[in-house]
Amino acid sequence: MLLLNILVLFSCSSSALRYKVESNQVKKKNHKSVRFTSADDSLILKNEFDEPPIEDKPVNKREFVAEVAKGNKFKGIPRRDKLLLTIIDYVNSPYKYGGTSKQGIDCSAFTQKVFEESWNIKLPRTAKQQFAIGQPIENIRNLKFGDLIFFNTTSRSFPGHVGIYLGSMLFAHSSLSRGVTISSLESSYYKRRFVGGRRIIEKSATKKRTF
Repeated sequence: MLLLNILVLFSCSSSALRYKVESNQVKKKNHKSVRFTSADDSLILKNEFDEPPIEDKPVNKREFVAEVAKGNKFKGIPRRDKLLLTIIDYVNSPYKYGGTSKQGIDCSAFTQKVFEESWNIKLPRTAKQQFAIGQPIENIRNLKFGDLIFFNTTSRSFPGHVGIYLGSMLFAHSSLSRGVTISSLESSYYKRRFVGGRRIIEKSATKKRTF
């Protein structure tokens, strides 16, 4: 029922929430946004992409949310509603390089916020740092719900982009051209640039749990 309510709210949201990143903002060479708030960790950011992603396998976000609400297409997802509801809460937030809020957010801030707000797991801030933690998943066919997935999108940093795998070859991420959205790993752009996944393991005194 909660997911159905979210679906109603999502469907009624204003189209004014949809944003586009202007190409002249994306291509600035002397970008001075700071990814970290700490003075010790300050880092001048560079663009996450060498070229804008082209999604030749577009995913309809409204249909995706409807399928999640029905619980038919994505088996097991109803047990993980908290992460999905957090993702849905961020859907349509505009992409902003170095951004960390719903008013504008980049890929690694999105994964960081979703993990912390839904599962209370604190991830590092950058895609490169997130790529260095967790259990490596090299084969795209071995990915499971909740795995972080990484892409080689720029020559400036490896990996340049990160998202959250949802199953059925779909993943959530903050996209350069579409903001927070759902995309397909079968899109040639992402399939060609996929470099691996990371399964985040939560450790406690009594058990070790993977998602």
